[in-house]
Amino acid sequence: MTDQPPPGTPPPGYGPAPTPTLPRPGELVDRFLARLIDYVLLALVNAILVSALVVGALMGDAAGFGTFGGGTTFAASAVSAILSSALALGYFALMESSRGQTIGKMLLKLKTTGPDGQNPSLEQAIRRNLFTALGILGIIPIFGSLLSAMLSLAAIVLIAIGINNDTVNRQAWHDHFAGETRVWKVG
Repeated sequence: MTDQPPPGTPPPGYGPAPTPTLPRPGELVDRFLARLIDYVLLALVNAILVSALVVGALMGDAAGFGTFGGGTTFAASAVSAILSSALALGYFALMESSRGQTIGKMLLKLKTTGPDGQNPSLEQAIRRNLFTALGILGIIPIFGSLLSAMLSLAAIVLIAIGINNDTVNRQAWHDHFAGETRVWKVG
């Protein structure tokens, strides 16, 4: 009887058998770029649908632009803030709960999962992306848009700090708030 290597072992000289690669957490730069792509797409859709069509046509406003007086009515600003917030939260929550990916994440080969490794539930995805609806504060006359922008920036900075500081899992406060969601590099 000859000495045969165990089944599945490559012949001598071919090196070790390949091991399947496990997904690794999505890095801060990839996640930032994915969100940037998503926000650019949302801004385009928002400009066309909410500002021009909905607010302009329904409210009789000049395309619904501006929230600090520039000829816009309070009603148009409030409707715009509500619809823009719903659009942003709805986009992120529905895409992550149904596919695990937004368009930006698809392009950057990232995927969001719930604690069970599957797509997050709709509730988890809403909780994870709730900060994207801070634009709703735009309904507050005069300083609502500024308050919304400041709080959104603070949320994003805290998310970036959390992702950067968690060198193992790359999770931030919004991932923990959603029930331990994770973002993985899948490609």
